[in-house]
Amino acid sequence: MSKNALVTGITGQDGSYLAELLLEKGYKVYGLRRRTSTPIMDNIEHIKNEIEFIEGDLLDQGSLINAVRKSSPDEVYNLAAQSFVATSWEQPVLTGQATAIGVTNMLDAVRLTKPEARFYQASSSEMFGKVVETPQKETTPFYPRSPYGVAKVYGHWITVNYRESYDMYACSGILFNHESPRRGVEFVTRKVTDAVARIKMGLQSELRMGNLDAKRDWGFAGDYVKAMWLMLQQDSPDDYVISTGETHTVHELVEIAFGYAGLNWRDYVVIDPKFVRPAEVDLLLGDSTKAQEKLGWKLEVGFEELVKMMVDSDLKKLNQK
Repeated sequence: MSKNALVTGITGQDGSYLAELLLEKGYKVYGLRRRTSTPIMDNIEHIKNEIEFIEGDLLDQGSLINAVRKSSPDEVYNLAAQSFVATSWEQPVLTGQATAIGVTNMLDAVRLTKPEARFYQASSSEMFGKVVETPQKETTPFYPRSPYGVAKVYGHWITVNYRESYDMYACSGILFNHESPRRGVEFVTRKVTDAVARIKMGLQSELRMGNLDAKRDWGFAGDYVKAMWLMLQQDSPDDYVISTGETHTVHELVEIAFGYAGLNWRDYVVIDPKFVRPAEVDLLLGDSTKAQEKLGWKLEVGFEELVKMMVDSDLKKLNQK
């Protein structure tokens, strides 16, 4: 018998890869989307006819109750959030409402309407922020360094509280940075690969960057959504760190992307102080041993392969215009 899944944030990078995975597995997929005059559907254009969309908003609990009632989900994946760290400094209240309180709204809608549904919350490595140990694992204390990180800590702990207080099957995936050709251009990986493609095509002359020494644990989003699904297939709910266990600097990212396109990054990259964060996070490096051992999860795409995949995709997009 096929299962029903309700996915919030379905038009985003993770939502689109997750929707593909669930459709492949025979799920009936429902996607929550906000009412806008021109919906952004680029990431799911190729599968939108296989998804049933329900209008709703994480800030409007009535619409979430309606969405749960309509979809009668076996599994709920809460991926929607204001997820850009830089914007969380400019819009801290909105970030708190969507990324923190929105989780409570969604959990409560499930509790009131379909309490037996299994719930996945998208937690983030940004919760570790000013790290107190390296690598970070499930037991590492949180020390967020941005309004986004703070909001994610709230979302994480409210999920734990609903699991323990209402006996709900609720999991959090503490995902480290994960990228893909579907990443928004405001994120540093895609900002770099998009710029490389534009410079290669003669459409741009420079790339302005912040801290090239910042280090991240970067993986492929397509690999990470498999971990989300696996978390909801276990006998009991738990929280898992999902990461590559490798760290790379923004400098390495830049070097690989420009080099792959046959360009010398030094000729194009300009350091601009305005792109440096008010409070930089330290070394984010995850230990996903628990997920590998308990879920049987494994990485398939390496860092260099990921960067080249993104450059190829951005060059292809420009060539099609």
